[in-house]
Amino acid sequence: MEFKTLCKERFSVRAFSDEAINERQLEYILECARLAPSAVNLQPWKFYVMTSQRDRELLQRCYKREWLSQAPLYILCCVCHDVEWVRRDGTRHGDIDVAIAAEHICLAAAEQGLGSCWVCNFDSELCHELLELPDNEEPVVLIPIGKPATGIGPTEKNRKESADVVVRRS
Repeated sequence: MEFKTLCKERFSVRAFSDEAINERQLEYILECARLAPSAVNLQPWKFYVMTSQRDRELLQRCYKREWLSQAPLYILCCVCHDVEWVRRDGTRHGDIDVAIAAEHICLAAAEQGLGSCWVCNFDSELCHELLELPDNEEPVVLIPIGKPATGIGPTEKNRKESADVVVRRS
């Protein structure tokens, strides 16, 4: 699929079928995340694949939305603060690196005919506690993945015009 078409086709899925994701699809998605670029190539991330009922229920406590429970798996993207690149002025780039990898996950899922939803509005501290994550890791993005429910598809996206967001300087 042409990249621009993929960008148009990807949308936030909040209704999933009960169809399982096959291992080949999951491995493809994770490989795409692994290949994401990062500052100074430090790759300051961990991707937790949650498929068990127990782990999924723990994450559902951190983001209480009924639709979340429909997804057969979640990928929790964490930044490893002891690995991230820090710019000379003190700006940490781990969140940016994880965001790039997370979008690779969402685009790869869409390419595989799966749906995903980028979730940042979850209780990161509770998530860290419930999953007993190492001190250096911080949950940044929760991505439910699954086959979109019947009748769910991309809609026209309300995007600003190019002239409103692009500044050309010569």
